[in-house]
Amino acid sequence: MNIIRFLNDNAEPNLGVVSDQEKVISLPYSDFMELVSDAENKNKRPMDVVQQTIDETTDAALVYDQLNLLSPVEAPEIWASGVTYYTSREARNHETSEKEHNDSQTFYDKVYDAERPELFLKSTAARTVAPNKHLNIRSDSEWQIPEPEVGVVVNKDGKILGYTAGNDMSSRDIEGENPLYLPQAKIWENSCSIGPAIILAESVDNPYNFEIILSIYRDGKKIVEETANTNQLKRRYEELVSFLVRDNIVFDGTVLLTGTSIVPDNEFTLQEGDRIEIEVPGIGVLVNPVKQLVRDAVK
Repeated sequence: MNIIRFLNDNAEPNLGVVSDQEKVISLPYSDFMELVSDAENKNKRPMDVVQQTIDETTDAALVYDQLNLLSPVEAPEIWASGVTYYTSREARNHETSEKEHNDSQTFYDKVYDAERPELFLKSTAARTVAPNKHLNIRSDSEWQIPEPEVGVVVNKDGKILGYTAGNDMSSRDIEGENPLYLPQAKIWENSCSIGPAIILAESVDNPYNFEIILSIYRDGKKIVEETANTNQLKRRYEELVSFLVRDNIVFDGTVLLTGTSIVPDNEFTLQEGDRIEIEVPGIGVLVNPVKQLVRDAVK
């Protein structure tokens, strides 16, 4: 059961549920957490509240492709997990000169095998862009990629409410130069997107069988197409969330991106005008064009 947010005719945020025919039934909420709160007050599952609205609605369905989509939840914070897939560990090692072509363990090797996962703050609501809106690439980086991921939507107690797709944009050269530069390699203006929908947790039979498909288009031609599956995850979602909430303040509607197993070829970097598509069947296709940030002139 897929939940989206969009701007209604009054230019106000509105929640909706997507049917199999790409039709949308409007829901009487402006944000995902309003739905969750209402369901809790009624001692029901969000899925049951949504189904009741569907059964009782007499309004004409909206057309999905005609809607101005918003991020499916107004996430106050988006966090991310690193090195949760073997592919990610290998890519991080390639970025850094730490290994120096010997068999010694790098810090990426160590975190892959450690009890404690790598977690970092990725974005805030102000830095997160909606589906179909442009993502930025940094002005001071020459090696930038999208990182397609499945994200879990949680409440303040760490309960998993749903799953969404996310793009954890990354500057590989900045992170590879020094691991202490990670915040700059991950966080900048318009450096993250989530959506297009949230699939309710109670409607997912196996969250460790999400297929993830990355497609990148340049000048109308597909130049990247890679796939992965969450069955390759080294860590469980609940494990990652347990470290996020440990000794921390977590807000209702927080999204935790769970890591990537898709890293484009080492020679690839994003360019202005590229279009990124991240598809998670069952959730939808997250589409974002790419724009180049221009550094302000030194005064």
